[in-house]
Amino acid sequence: MPERVAAIDCGTNSIRLLVCDVDGESKTDLLREMRIVRLGQGVDTSGRLSREAIDRTMAATREYAEFIAMLDATTIRFCATSAVRDAANAEEFSSAVESVLGVRPEILSGEREARASFDGATRELDGARTLLVDLGGGSTEIVVGEGEDIGFATSLDIGSVRLTERYLPGDPPSVGEMTACMTAIDALVVPAVEGLEPADLFVGVAGTVTTIAAHSLGLGSYDSEAIHGARLHVDDVREACLSLASMSVADRRALPFMHPGRADVIGAGALILDRLVELLPLSTDTLTVSEHDILDGIAWGAATRRGD
Repeated sequence: MPERVAAIDCGTNSIRLLVCDVDGESKTDLLREMRIVRLGQGVDTSGRLSREAIDRTMAATREYAEFIAMLDATTIRFCATSAVRDAANAEEFSSAVESVLGVRPEILSGEREARASFDGATRELDGARTLLVDLGGGSTEIVVGEGEDIGFATSLDIGSVRLTERYLPGDPPSVGEMTACMTAIDALVVPAVEGLEPADLFVGVAGTVTTIAAHSLGLGSYDSEAIHGARLHVDDVREACLSLASMSVADRRALPFMHPGRADVIGAGALILDRLVELLPLSTDTLTVSEHDILDGIAWGAATRRGD
């Protein structure tokens, strides 16, 4: 019998829900939802989740609880990532979530986050040596593996919300601001990937990457079917990144595929992806974009643990 799983990925910028039926190596998605709540707003400087950010996130959590009950999910797994693991008041947040869902959030380490992203994104791929990038609001995970064998996984404190708050106050950002941001990215990425062997398949996941893909493809709206599995030349990716990074927030928000809650921070995310394309060891000139990511990995993990 399939197991009905509700997986929640609570990140720095968004909180997402996946309800699916898992039966062995088969997964059937029933519902995917995403809300931009900016849980990590100000965490980089204050070290705490703000009351307003917690309230926004809990409102979405209560909404998700209604979906979960309506679809009769038997297993619930709530995973929190960068913003919560950085916050001194994570316990307060975890207790609030537990009071609504009846389950305690798992606060994933950077390495566990990276592994869950890889699992979620690569199950449908061909098992080639893959370098995966999960570009989030507070952190970016880089994972290298073949099939189920992960040889390298790291999490870097570079994300779209974090770097916007640190380096990009201008609207649009100045050349100096963008240069300072890219310099900071390079300082973390270069030593982290030193000595890695080139990968044959380059995969990018999460909302920043999929939105950049929509820009590169020139989509008239956000089209998951067009984005998922898209193979983009890295030169086109970098062109799209620099285009978005240099725009004003109003111009980004006017793009037909742009979620309004992403428009003010995607410039920093675009600079991160641009630098990764430049610095990562790759033996391919193509970026494969996936709509499957850590959320799917959380769901697979929930079903596996229930069966143990």
